[in-house]
Amino acid sequence: MRILIADDHRLIIEGVKLKLRELGDDVEFVEAESVAQLNQRLAESPPPDIALIDMAMPGAEGTEHIRHAVMRLREASDDRGLARARPVVVLSGTEDSSAIRHVLDLGVQGYIPKSSPPDVILNAVRLVVGGGVYVPPEAMKPAGSAMPSSPFPLPASDGLSTKERLASVLTDRQIDVLKLLAKGRPNKLIARDLGISEGTVKIHLAAIFRALHVRNRLEALVAAQNLGD
Repeated sequence: MRILIADDHRLIIEGVKLKLRELGDDVEFVEAESVAQLNQRLAESPPPDIALIDMAMPGAEGTEHIRHAVMRLREASDDRGLARARPVVVLSGTEDSSAIRHVLDLGVQGYIPKSSPPDVILNAVRLVVGGGVYVPPEAMKPAGSAMPSSPFPLPASDGLSTKERLASVLTDRQIDVLKLLAKGRPNKLIARDLGISEGTVKIHLAAIFRALHVRNRLEALVAAQNLGD
């Protein structure tokens, strides 16, 4: 299965890939971090079997890139030249019900808020690949009722950058662990790169999860998506 992930945050891409690898050993990922790159990927052969696309990324003009992706993959052909529709799923930080319903009207087969637990993301993709449509509970809320959701424990109005806010709740070593986690490193390689034991890595991860008010590796990546190198 060839999966396209289009998002301008590297941590989101790596976190989603980490979870979607559970779909099977034959999963192949292609990536895009801008609308220009997205259009290039959509024009490649073979086309992706499913595309997960952020609603707000560099080069986006409203939801035109979503509409274009739906049309492009609806007409995509396989290796034998036979056309078959390939699903598009929106992966977005926006949980406003009117925005969700708008992109569903464009013909996408799913809408996954980035705040969703990793297992929800995995099962939503499984549903869509199987021919279903995933609609999150947020779509049922009255328009404009959804509030921005983030697992990060500090208020966004404190005037600090995400990197500064992380530094206020994490130690330097914990930030080092988080950076390597963002690169898709397993605990064993994080331990080797930092010259510590795997047990110490697990202790640092537990402390990171507590500090960021998250439950797992993917949620930690979402919470720290703007962390610089």
